[in-house]
Amino acid sequence: MNKIFVNLFHKMRKSQLVFIASMLVVLGVFASYKLFRNPAELTKEQLIIGVVMQGIESQHYSPQNIDDKFSIRVYDLFLKRMDNSKKFFLQTDIDELSKYREKIDDELNDASLDFFNKANSIYEKRFVEAKTNYGTLLDQPFSFKEDETIETDGDKSAYAKNESELKDAWRKSLKYQTLVRYSEMIDVRDKAIAKEDTAAITKKTDAELEQDSRKKVLKSTDDAFKNLGDLDREDRFNLFVSCVANVQDPHTEFFPPSDKANFDIAMSGKLEGIGAQLQQKDDGIKVTSIVPGSPSYRNGKLKAGDIIVRVAQGSAEPVDISEMRLDKAIQLIRGKKGTEVRLTVKKPDATFEVITLIRDVIVLEDTYAQSFMINNEKKIGYIRLPVFYADFSGSGGRDCAKDIKTELDKLKSEGAKGVILDLRDNGGGSLESVVDMVGLFIPQGAVVQVKARDASPTLYSDKEPSVTFDGPFEVMVNENSASASEILAAAIQDYNRGVIIGSTTSFGKGTVQRMYNMDDMVNSTFSSMKPLGSVKITMQKFYRVSGASTQLSGVTPDIILPDVWSKMKYGEKQEDFPLPWDEIKSTPINKFQPTYDLNKLKATSQKRVEDQRVFTLIEEESVELKKESDDTHVSLNLEKYRSEQAASKEEKKKFDELEKVLTGLDISNLTADAQHINSDSTYTARNNEMLKMLKKDVYLNEASQVMMDMIK
Repeated sequence: MNKIFVNLFHKMRKSQLVFIASMLVVLGVFASYKLFRNPAELTKEQLIIGVVMQGIESQHYSPQNIDDKFSIRVYDLFLKRMDNSKKFFLQTDIDELSKYREKIDDELNDASLDFFNKANSIYEKRFVEAKTNYGTLLDQPFSFKEDETIETDGDKSAYAKNESELKDAWRKSLKYQTLVRYSEMIDVRDKAIAKEDTAAITKKTDAELEQDSRKKVLKSTDDAFKNLGDLDREDRFNLFVSCVANVQDPHTEFFPPSDKANFDIAMSGKLEGIGAQLQQKDDGIKVTSIVPGSPSYRNGKLKAGDIIVRVAQGSAEPVDISEMRLDKAIQLIRGKKGTEVRLTVKKPDATFEVITLIRDVIVLEDTYAQSFMINNEKKIGYIRLPVFYADFSGSGGRDCAKDIKTELDKLKSEGAKGVILDLRDNGGGSLESVVDMVGLFIPQGAVVQVKARDASPTLYSDKEPSVTFDGPFEVMVNENSASASEILAAAIQDYNRGVIIGSTTSFGKGTVQRMYNMDDMVNSTFSSMKPLGSVKITMQKFYRVSGASTQLSGVTPDIILPDVWSKMKYGEKQEDFPLPWDEIKSTPINKFQPTYDLNKLKATSQKRVEDQRVFTLIEEESVELKKESDDTHVSLNLEKYRSEQAASKEEKKKFDELEKVLTGLDISNLTADAQHINSDSTYTARNNEMLKMLKKDVYLNEASQVMMDMIK
C-alpha cells in the first residue's frame, strides 16, 4: 500500500532531491529551535520526539495544531494503548493523570516528558501488583454456576474504582479463559466417549478437567506476563512517540530502530513461512495484509484485520501472544517449509477461529498478473492482479502494467470478447503503473491528481494514444482494495470506460506516505545518540479526475453484491484520526458512451442475486456476524455459555451449505500458458489449486454474468 511513495520519488527525482535538502536544513540545524540550544543538556528521548514533531510540522499534508485538542488526542490514545483491557490502571490513577490531559502540548514544546514519566511509573507499579495476584486467583477452582457475565470489549469497560474491584476484574478474566478451555475439554471428552475411544481424557472427571484448564490458563498468563515484563521504559516511550505521530493520521508513524526491520515484514522469513504481514496495534498483533500466493492466501481463512492471539507448533500447546512484542511473535509464527502452525485468531466479529497452515516457500510468481478464460456462450477474459508491482530499483524487474498488456494480448488472441480485471484484496503499489495501466483501456487522458500541502495538484496522465483493449470491461473490488486499486477503479468509473463490481465500497485510503531515516535528519552534533529510528509521514492526497478524494469515501461499485462483512465497520474510516474527505477542481476528460445500459445491468444482476440461494445465505451470515460483533457480554455460567456456543454452532451450520450450493464456473487456463504450467509439478499443483478456488467464486460467477449482458 505504501510502495506508492517510492514511485513518486522516482517520478519527481529532481524536485525530491531539492525537497530532501530542505528537509535536512529544517531538521538538521536546531540552533533556532529552543529545545536544542544546548545539545549537552538534551536527552535522546527529547531529541527523538523533537525530530518527529518538527518533521511532521514541516512536511505533513495537514499537520495538527499543537494545542489542547492535540494534547487530548495523545493522552487518550496513549492510555488506551498502554492498557486497552483496563486491567492495570485504576480510576484513581486516571484521575491523577488527568491533570496532563490538556498540557501535553505545552510539555512537548518545553521538552518536558512529565506526563509520560508519571504514566510509566504508575504502570510499572500496577504491573508488579497484577503479576503477584493472578497466581493466587488461579489456585482455587472456579464455580461456573453463578449467573455472572464479563464484558470482552475493553472500549466498553470502565477502569476499576479500587484495588478490590480491579482484582475482581482479573478474576472474571481468568475465569472466562478457564471456562473457554474447560468447555472445549468437555467437548473433546464427550466425543472420545461417544467413539468409545480409550484415550486418557475419557476417564477424567469434570473437576479434573477444570483443574487442567486452570493449569493451561496459568501457563498462558505466565507467558503473557513474561512478554509484558520484557517491555521496558524505552518500549513504552516508543509507544508514546508513536501516539504523538498517529494522532496526525493512521499512516503517520514512528518506528524505533528495532521495529524498522519489522515494518511491512512478511512472516515468511527468507520466503519460507505462512505469508502474512503484521502490525502491533493497541488491540494486539494484527494481520494487515496477506502475501499473494502464500499459504495464508491459498488457505483463504486468515484475513486482513484478524488479531492473532495464540500460536501453536502443530499439535503442541498454544502460546499466548496477545501481549507479546511483534518481533517475538513473528519468531513463533515463521518457520521451515512443510511444518505446521496453528493460529488462534480473533475475527472482526469478535469470534475466535483456529486456522491450521502448512508453512511453504512463498512463490513470488503468484504475485504477478495471471489470466484465465471463462468459457460462457462467449469467451470472457479474467485477469488477477494481487498488487501493483513495479521495478523500483531499475534492475530490469517486472512491471504490472507491461504484464497486463501481455495478458490482454493473449486473451484477445484466444477470442476473449470482454475482460474482467480482479483487484480484490489488492492493497496498491506503483502509481506510475496505475497510470500506464489505465492507458491500456483509454486513449490518452488524465488519470489521477496528486496534491501536496500548500501546492497546486499535479496531474498524472496517460500520454499513449493507443488502446490495447477496447471491448467490454469490468473491475472487481472489495473492502481490501486500496490506494492504487482505488485510483484505477475510480478512473475507469469516471471515464464510463467499464463497470465496477464489488461486495462493498473499497478501503478508502487516498493518501501518500514517505519514510525518513531520522539519523539523516540531524547534524553531527547528535551522532552519539544514533540510531534514532524512522518516521513515516503522510505528505500527499489522491484525487479523482472528478476532483473528489478517494480518502474515506473509497470507490463505490456500480453493482454491489451481498457480502458477509457488509454490516461490519471496516476501512480507513474506522482507523484513529483519518484525514477528512474533500475535493478539488475537476480536470476535463473525454468520457466514453457505453454500449450498455448501466441501470439495466444493475436490475438484471439484482434479480439474479435475489434468485440465488448462495447470496441469501451470505446476507443472513452478515446479519449474524453483526449480531455477534455487537454482543460483547459473555456468560460465565457453564450451562448458559455452552448453550450459547451450541446455538452459535447450529446457526453456522447453515452457512456450511455455502460450499455445497456454489455452482462450478467453467474457467480454464490459456493455451499460451500451458507449456509453462506443465513445466514444473509445483506450478501445476498451484495452478490446479487456483482453478479450484475460482470455479467456486460466486462473485466472479456473477461478474461473468454481468459481462455477458454487456457483450453485444
